[in-house]
Amino acid sequence: MTATRTAPDLIRFKDILKEKGLKATPQRLAVHEAMLKLGHASADMVAEQMESAGFTRITIASVYNILSTLADLRVYSRRMSSNNKMYFDVNTFKHLHLYDRTCNEYRDVLDDELVGLVESRLKGRRFRGYTVDHIDIQIVCHPTRRKTRSSAE
Repeated sequence: MTATRTAPDLIRFKDILKEKGLKATPQRLAVHEAMLKLGHASADMVAEQMESAGFTRITIASVYNILSTLADLRVYSRRMSSNNKMYFDVNTFKHLHLYDRTCNEYRDVLDDELVGLVESRLKGRRFRGYTVDHIDIQIVCHPTRRKTRSSAE
């Protein structure tokens, strides 16, 4: 079976909530819509996106609680940035991340071959005192001068 390569749309998201025993509240639906637009986001980014989309003001704490609940249920995944801010990822399929430590931004890198190589290399490998839950590859980078200059213009 091939893994899904997209985030769940709103209809599938409602089904997932039902499967997890949660109601499809307007707040949860609005959070998911914002996450679909943003991809990787912190609670304040999601709240800002919701507000700009016309959703009634919601506290960042409420957004964070919704995101955390959904991450606990593995609907989203968590990513901790170097500025100690929690980011959430709407895509839970196997993929790598490019993390810009200067701008604190994440981008998905789809490279099944590389993921497969790492998984096959580590398959069956034992780490004394630990059990591997999953493999999470993050490539840490910073903008090139060219990108920095073109961003400022």
